[in-house]
Amino acid sequence: MNGSQDTTGTASPTVIVVGSGPTGLLLAGDLAAAGVPVTLLEKRPHEISNLSRALVLHARTLEQLDARGLADELEAKGQTLDRLRLFARLDVGLDKLPSRFNHLLVLPQYEVERVLERRAIAAGVDFRYECEVTGVTQDADGVSVEVRGPGGEFAEVRAAYVVGADGLHSPVRKAIGLPFPGKSAIRSLVLADVKLAEKPASVLTVNASGDAFAFIAPFADGYHRVIGWNRAHNVPDSEPLDLEEVKEITRLALGHDYGMHDARWMSRFHSDERQAPAYRVGRVFLAGDAAHVHTPAGGQGMNTGLQDAVNLSWKLVAAVEGRASEGLLDTYQSERHPIGKAVLRSSGGIVRLAMAKRPWSRAARAVLASFINVMPPVRDKAIGQITGIGYRYGAPKGAHRLTGHRAPDVALKEGRLYEALREGRFVLIAPEGAGCEGEGRAVVTHWASGRRTTVLVRPDGYVAWAADEAEAGEVRAALVEWGAVAAGAEAAAETVQ
Repeated sequence: MNGSQDTTGTASPTVIVVGSGPTGLLLAGDLAAAGVPVTLLEKRPHEISNLSRALVLHARTLEQLDARGLADELEAKGQTLDRLRLFARLDVGLDKLPSRFNHLLVLPQYEVERVLERRAIAAGVDFRYECEVTGVTQDADGVSVEVRGPGGEFAEVRAAYVVGADGLHSPVRKAIGLPFPGKSAIRSLVLADVKLAEKPASVLTVNASGDAFAFIAPFADGYHRVIGWNRAHNVPDSEPLDLEEVKEITRLALGHDYGMHDARWMSRFHSDERQAPAYRVGRVFLAGDAAHVHTPAGGQGMNTGLQDAVNLSWKLVAAVEGRASEGLLDTYQSERHPIGKAVLRSSGGIVRLAMAKRPWSRAARAVLASFINVMPPVRDKAIGQITGIGYRYGAPKGAHRLTGHRAPDVALKEGRLYEALREGRFVLIAPEGAGCEGEGRAVVTHWASGRRTTVLVRPDGYVAWAADEAEAGEVRAALVEWGAVAAGAEAAAETVQ
């Protein structure tokens, strides 16, 4: 397919990504960095808005951005928070997380998008703005995407694969006939970007009291984002919103409105809980909000989408390069769909606790918060789900105990693991003197300690395979099975220096 022309007269890409939000930008950047020709289609004009809703990066997402050399820059732009306080009684510390990023990073989505866009441009992604997808058809050889351009003209772009990262109302999802079952979880949420006369005591302020819920977090430019809800004023999204309503909700939930003034933007919206039944239909994939949407509770939306992109990108690279089986592409569905479902449950659980109405349900919320505070295993599981650190992927029966687990950023003789992952390849961690060879999309490094376990880490930072006593044939078989090398390819040793 490389070298062919689409109806716009330009060379056809190998992958089309639809949507230039965080998920689409990260995915397109990953593919282009691996040498895959990528076109990114975006309906809007080229603009990164400062009115984005997401405000939080969690530890697992930061680790995966670290594997791309981006985390330190983002950390410098945001504010870190090592404790989460919810419902007045629940106080969750993040400082014990087993991660280099043992905190939450408060950072507006537009700052994340700017960094990801710059990386994608540098990697060679072909950006096409004001291009609306109006149809998607596929056959055994590829996918055709019908696009309406900025002048209203129609064109067709052809690729081997298409990824819809085009949000809640995804034209790609609709074009391939997938439903988006679910419901509205909260109606009449309000959003406002305001200045405050008084600073809150915490970087992130959140609480529910009576019929009201409010959340406040800072931008870097002196404004704060306020999200609020008042059960007693449940009106349509079209109902006008003024600053006095935002202040009233904040006073009800937090006891204080912090002298809000100079609102530059206000909006009323509803929050859905929905998930597509499949993330893959043939050569077309869904990621981010096109695949799943949920309440903003826990700040997991942007993070889940970015982690979708990280999971899918290396598998598409392997498919394009002829190293992946259909089964490897299918693991995107089997791995990410359950995570999306779990995020729907956890974010929905948090918001339903916040919305507790009856006295007995509020009492139950207080008891649950106290229980989590004093029960480390329960607290650690909750933290693991919210931050993404605790999720693992399935492993076949009889696999090594590490298989499917997130690989921590361990020290290596040649640096640390997440630095080694910056090449976008598998990393084979071998005992000193084991004589393992790397090839294709795999490089070899060694434990800084005297560990004897051999571990194959996927490009997304999860353990693909491990063995306590590895034979050369076993290592080779694992590399082939996971698409790190093509079956039958000649070995070409390469060791990280």
